[in-house]
Amino acid sequence: MYVMAEEASTINPLVPHTAEIIIALISFGVLYYLVAKFVVPRFEEVYQERTDAIEGGMARAEKAQEQAAAALEHYQTQLADARGEAAQIREEARTQGAAILAEMREQAQAESARVVATANAQIEAERAAAVSSLHAEVGTLASQLAEKIIGESLADDDLQRRVVDRFLADLETQGQVR
Repeated sequence: MYVMAEEASTINPLVPHTAEIIIALISFGVLYYLVAKFVVPRFEEVYQERTDAIEGGMARAEKAQEQAAAALEHYQTQLADARGEAAQIREEARTQGAAILAEMREQAQAESARVVATANAQIEAERAAAVSSLHAEVGTLASQLAEKIIGESLADDDLQRRVVDRFLADLETQGQVR
């Protein structure tokens, strides 16, 4: 048992051999160098790209939002202008409609006055013709009646005309008295 105790005291399973420690340190140094030289820069590059993409996306989103706001403002301005123009067109149409209506009324009144004047002139002419015709017929009838009453012929035109004129004058004065 003594031999084992000496061997056991020289070999400690918890402490590695010096050669293993040196190989582990060299391996760790090479691995650290490779990771630091190749992997970490690639990670940094990818991280920077993602950061740039995110920041660029945010910048593009802000720019798009600003453009959308400018487009909305432009649209609202155009809409307000269009509404003002539509109101102006409606007002002009109302004004033109009123002017056309007034012109049509004026033309209708002028046409009405012309028709009334023509009708009055025609009525006056027809009345004058009727009066003249009635004078002639009344004169003839009065002459015939006077011949029957008097019993003499009124062949003399001057005498006949005087009798008819007197008779018509009497009729007119009797018509005005009533």
